[in-house]
Amino acid sequence: MKPTLLILAAGIGSRYGGLKQIDGIGPHGEAIIDYSVYDALRAGFGKIVFVIRHDIETDFREIVGRRVESKIAVEYAYQELPAGFTAPLNRQKPWGTGHAVLVAKEVIQEPFAVINADDFYGTTSFKLLSDYFGNLPSTALATDYALVGFVLRHTLSKFGTVSRGICYCDEQNFIRDIVEIVGIEAQADQAKYIDETWQTRWLTGNEVVSMNTWGFTPLIFEQLDQLFSQFLQARGHDLKAEFYLPMAVNALIASGQARVKMLPSQDAWFGMTYQEDKPHVRAGIQTLVAQGIYPNNLLGN
Repeated sequence: MKPTLLILAAGIGSRYGGLKQIDGIGPHGEAIIDYSVYDALRAGFGKIVFVIRHDIETDFREIVGRRVESKIAVEYAYQELPAGFTAPLNRQKPWGTGHAVLVAKEVIQEPFAVINADDFYGTTSFKLLSDYFGNLPSTALATDYALVGFVLRHTLSKFGTVSRGICYCDEQNFIRDIVEIVGIEAQADQAKYIDETWQTRWLTGNEVVSMNTWGFTPLIFEQLDQLFSQFLQARGHDLKAEFYLPMAVNALIASGQARVKMLPSQDAWFGMTYQEDKPHVRAGIQTLVAQGIYPNNLLGN
């Protein structure tokens, strides 16, 4: 059975200032999503599921969905709250990446990978996840999941701070803990941030971080459902609280309900956190096109 690629495209992108999920960055107006779909097809994925919001559906289907549907089977899921829960007044933000994955439970019954729509992960990520699903040993558990990890320095922006989940692994390369750090700022090849005591902390830049590139079996949906219900009871009336996927998976690891294999990648990562990142992303894509990794006109292939 071919795995499915779940693409999280419901984020507003407040710091970026627009729908970066459908912003053209390739030589012929290709969006980052187009490169992800191209890489997924080459790696052997059999279906794409987009998580979107109803208010961006028309534009998204017209600009992205139509051209992806001509290449591979596509389904849509919508990031909406469960029946019986009313969002607090003036709540505008989506409910986080953990909830975004959960809403796809009705359209995915096979192993699947998760990525962000506005992040460029490189060809290796999709191959690593496809190979992981195809080569699971007989001793693997149904709750053995995977994460493609990136080198921190390859994931920073020159134009502002970012949040990253730093991964700590055991001797078998299973993740022990994911520590979320906010406000990370690039400093040459290193990085720094201010901790909760207002002390400056330095990072080497070699740390392995999560960029939301996961591999799951469908059992994750039942687990996320339980955790999201607990989240809504505790923080559902908070205007800004979000149910983040790394935090949910970390809780499953800590409670022994899941194991997560680290799949390290040395590929360059591109993301558009800020509008100023866009020229850098375009230049990076153009370099890969010049190297022959991608065709010049991806939409014509």
